[in-house]
Amino acid sequence: MKFGIEFVPSDPALKIAYYAKLSEQQGFDYVWITDHYNNRDVYSTLTVIALNTNSIKIGSGVTNSYTRNAAITASSIASVAEISGGRAVLGLGPGDKATFDAMGIEWVKPLATTKETIQAIRNFHAGQKVSMDGEAVKFAGAKLAFNAGKIPIYMGAQGPKMLELAGEIADGVLINASHPKDFEVAVEQIRKGAEKVGRDPKEVDVTAYACFSIDKDPVKAINAAKVVVAFIVAGSPDLVIERHGIPLEAKSQIGAAIAKGDFGALMGGLVTPQMIEAFAICGTPEDCLKRIKELEAIGVTQIVAGSPIGPDKEKAIKLIGKEIIAKM
Repeated sequence: MKFGIEFVPSDPALKIAYYAKLSEQQGFDYVWITDHYNNRDVYSTLTVIALNTNSIKIGSGVTNSYTRNAAITASSIASVAEISGGRAVLGLGPGDKATFDAMGIEWVKPLATTKETIQAIRNFHAGQKVSMDGEAVKFAGAKLAFNAGKIPIYMGAQGPKMLELAGEIADGVLINASHPKDFEVAVEQIRKGAEKVGRDPKEVDVTAYACFSIDKDPVKAINAAKVVVAFIVAGSPDLVIERHGIPLEAKSQIGAAIAKGDFGALMGGLVTPQMIEAFAICGTPEDCLKRIKELEAIGVTQIVAGSPIGPDKEKAIKLIGKEIIAKM
């Protein structure tokens, strides 16, 4: 099992780099930085992390094919790879429709757009002059002016078709989920995609990009996770909500509370223990280790400790290193 950690660059880059260095010292294999227009730029942040770490792999978790042209993404991650001594990983996915709506960007053909973008980026990194006339991605002889080399590409994927595509073309897949029920479905779709093109499914790093909250006091860990879990519930497809036996009415109530900014209601009872169980790796080190081993048995090969990580981020990073990574 590999271990990654996610940081949101809502904090200054040097603070994120401090956390990344601490994570490296605790035995984490990957650090993933989210990419949203309203936070610090992901590639600038990755560059600062590269200059402050030695061995941990660093990646975007995840960038998208709509706000950045594939040539720009190829150049950006190749630059990070060069600066870091070959430690860069590109996380790329279809993005978030709500974000694109706010930015005035049309979210069309996410499957074709993701597939063609990955193809174009791989061609750029191979030193090719890229000419494409795809459904969504078009180039007329563009080429990078420096040698990029091979950079692993992980796909952010949720739906069955996107998971199947990841099995076909990606080096890894970042799945926003925490529960074995969700990975039973996901692993099967990835296997289906891999076998369709004659790949060994084991070539794909199946990553649980999880809401994670750890503390020796389980109540503190749970309370720290509640707001993140609320956003996951509100944004999850009805099929996923029903898979976990959660009433759709509860999803609607949480969505309404978020829309009003009523976080007191979320903390006060709208986010139930059933939701925490379904959508977070949460609790004491023993609780978290138990869930990780369940996911490993299903076929998960990397755990990413995503927001909030714990009620005290620095303490949580050390706790994961000492009580989980060291015991796996």
